[in-house]
Amino acid sequence: MSAVLLAQLEQGCARLQLSLTEGQKQQLVAYVLLLNKWNKVYNLTSVRDPQEMMQRHILDSLALMPYLDAKSMLDVGTGAGLPGVPLAIALPQMQVTLLDSNSKKTRFLQQVKAELKLTNVTVVHGRVEQAALQKFAVVTARAFATIAQIIDLAGRHCDDSGSLVLMKGLYPEQELQQIGSGFKLQDVVSLDVPGCDAERHLVRLIKD
Repeated sequence: MSAVLLAQLEQGCARLQLSLTEGQKQQLVAYVLLLNKWNKVYNLTSVRDPQEMMQRHILDSLALMPYLDAKSMLDVGTGAGLPGVPLAIALPQMQVTLLDSNSKKTRFLQQVKAELKLTNVTVVHGRVEQAALQKFAVVTARAFATIAQIIDLAGRHCDDSGSLVLMKGLYPEQELQQIGSGFKLQDVVSLDVPGCDAERHLVRLIKD
């Protein structure tokens, strides 16, 4: 299975025009295998097939790489570590904090951090509206809440020049019309995720 996943990852990275080291690729494959193993007990994701995990979770997360140039990132409602873990592996110079209120998921993330030796990862168990955290250059979220809700709940965790980088499926026209004060839209990027037929968009907001 490792060889199949590695080949799938390499093909996906070629399509995305991303360059990863052999060590990073091995870490990403190991992460998928851990996710698959723990998923049988903890129900971390509805995706059951490791190859589908590689496509829908890993490559989907890595599609953000070209749009991230920051020293620190908070992944809100990270769940099984998406997109935070793949990005922490691919961008080791970036300090990544994984936040989730589900203790089973944060236990899994602590195991991932230990087994993959991710020294740039911090795992926090808590609710985003209650967490006492430092300020971050980037706050990201994947299928967590509406844009307005994320601004309300997580906007305060952005530093003064920080940005929100949010993963969405269909173009979120209605959500974009409901952006309140504090942030303004920078752009919406259409993502082409290898093997994914569904629409994927990246919404970037900067402090107003």
